[in-house]
Amino acid sequence: MAENLESAQGAHADDPIFQQEQAHLSELYAKLLQIRDEISEDLESNHRGAKQDLIDMSEEVRLDFGGADETIETLAAIETLNSVIDAYNQYHDFNVDKLRRVMLLLMQPYFAKVTLEMRPGRPPRDVYIGAAGMTDERSRPLVVDWRSPVAETYYNQEMGPTSYQVDGKTRTVNLTLRRQFDIVRDQLNMYFDTTIAIQDSLLLGALKKRHTEKLQAITATIQREQNEVVRHDDVPVLLVNGIAGSGKTSVLLQRIAFLLYRERATLSPDQVWLFTPNTVFESYIDTVLPSMGEANPQTVTWRAFVEAQGAGERDLGLDTDPASLRRLEAAAADLVLEADDLREIREGDEVLLKPGQIQGAVEKFSQFPVGPRFTALVKDELHSRLERRFTQMSKSEELQEEMLEMDIEQQVEVFGETISPDDEAQTIEYARRLVEFRYAGAHERIERLEWLRFDRIGMRMLGANALSATEWLFLRLLFTGTGDKSARFVMLDEVQDYTEAQLMVLARHFSRAHFLLLGDEHQAIFEGTATFDRIAEIFRETHGSVDECRLLTSYRSSPEITALFTGLLEKDEQLRLTSVQRAGVEPVIRSFDDREEYLEALRAAVAEPGEGLTAVVAESDARVSWLAKQLGDTVTVLGKHAALPAAGTVLLPLRVAKGLEFDHVIVPDAQAEVYPDAPLARRRLYTALSRAMHRVTVLAQGPLTPLLR
Repeated sequence: MAENLESAQGAHADDPIFQQEQAHLSELYAKLLQIRDEISEDLESNHRGAKQDLIDMSEEVRLDFGGADETIETLAAIETLNSVIDAYNQYHDFNVDKLRRVMLLLMQPYFAKVTLEMRPGRPPRDVYIGAAGMTDERSRPLVVDWRSPVAETYYNQEMGPTSYQVDGKTRTVNLTLRRQFDIVRDQLNMYFDTTIAIQDSLLLGALKKRHTEKLQAITATIQREQNEVVRHDDVPVLLVNGIAGSGKTSVLLQRIAFLLYRERATLSPDQVWLFTPNTVFESYIDTVLPSMGEANPQTVTWRAFVEAQGAGERDLGLDTDPASLRRLEAAAADLVLEADDLREIREGDEVLLKPGQIQGAVEKFSQFPVGPRFTALVKDELHSRLERRFTQMSKSEELQEEMLEMDIEQQVEVFGETISPDDEAQTIEYARRLVEFRYAGAHERIERLEWLRFDRIGMRMLGANALSATEWLFLRLLFTGTGDKSARFVMLDEVQDYTEAQLMVLARHFSRAHFLLLGDEHQAIFEGTATFDRIAEIFRETHGSVDECRLLTSYRSSPEITALFTGLLEKDEQLRLTSVQRAGVEPVIRSFDDREEYLEALRAAVAEPGEGLTAVVAESDARVSWLAKQLGDTVTVLGKHAALPAAGTVLLPLRVAKGLEFDHVIVPDAQAEVYPDAPLARRRLYTALSRAMHRVTVLAQGPLTPLLR
């Protein structure tokens, strides 16, 4: 590293700014190393001190419950011990978090600097911006977190007067310098003084890089239109429509990191849900947030969500007509539950509440229409009846005898202690605890509405032979009013691939959460999915308002490739879209009448030398199967749960390629019969072509699609 540093300094020996910035970097890096060592020593010292204090205090605490005074003293001593443990734990957690931030900064201390005149007549202030924030021993900022309010001046890309928000107030400053750095650890490789996005040298440098098997964070190169989404006000629903390659997924992940930072006192990652199109994509993005020092949210596909809700054995409902959900909602107002709509509550072989008891609870509140209030009242009644059942069971002589015959290990497992009841009342009390231990899941079954036969109810309401998962979930939501009450933010990537019915379910299931919906209307590759207008309407019905943003710049593809796939759009839309990549290689487009000539060209394209990852993106699973036979072991067929390699050639269907990017894309089936001049085919071809970063090869066995003529 020292040799590299000397080499870099030598190359810039005549640049005083470079020397000054390198000196600052070296000084800061030494400070970070010092902080790291001090924290490590603190953690070790804290651990030693905690261990010794606990030993000393434990020896002083005498467990004496012989009388009221002794019991109070014992409990007070235990409480003091717990307070000491809590204090050590808090100090430990604080230091661990600080150490995590230091280790993140030691890889790259910062990536930018802004010089700000905070007030007229005051000396300008240099602010260094990095992936995390760090202060010195006097709480002065060494590096500010990219998500901090003042860092907004960097992402605004406005030289001169600009502003940022602090605690809901706008603070106006004068930006006199916006400098970007290429830094690795303590070595400055280069710096750039930049203004607007098109001059963003760090961005252009990043765009020249080859595909990586994992998506990378774009913290240093977030552009202004992307930043408007990342730092957007917290609104009920934010709908983002972005061109292919505009960084939608990266923006989504940066938005999550921003929210976790801004709401760090109250928001945890498990309160954030991220819906992804498939497990390959899920694997592709799973290191982005950890690389920014944040934990991943709850990440699921639609299938995984359905399975987690208990509807996995049903048809996923991708073809469900939204009209059927509206029919369910309309019919619910007059729904009368029948005896066969109900089922018993049981644990194993023990029936705890019989169907007649369930029906009695339902009929008790029959004056209320089916809905959240009705369901809550019935649940409360069932819980009460279950408690009475437990009381009755605890008085059973047979159960009491079984309890008294338990060995010591069984007693400790159930009661946490050995038991020796003194009288009948105490015997019943212990028996009640045994019943509650043995049938602990019964109350949960009531809460999960397992006493309702949703399939039968829904089929009766719709006059259908079966319910799809979407219909089943929506019907349950009609009874409960909402699903997940703890979720605060829900992110849907590739939202254009969701049906109206799916979105109606998600909007209600997460009715208390705020949504970020990202997609590209031109990449809707499935029949029957929701338009952006309908998406907005669905969420206005449940959440009141929907803010909308556009991302119109492509950062993924070369201008030549961007021109190819945007050429499939309407003329007025083409004029609004831009690419910031430098000029690249012209696309190769060829068609063949002869099958053998086509296969020869396809194999040659696959074998063509080149850096990075090549993807053969077939229109369907059937095409993948046929192509796999033709190409043999020259390609790797990307399976359902596979991870992307860094290099080589993969073969995958278009539905799996969604959201991914590759150095070289081969579209092997661009013939007219596969991609006719039709809206759906146009969107599918647009999606396939836009996966390419640097090169694209289009081959057709037969007449070329009219979309590219």
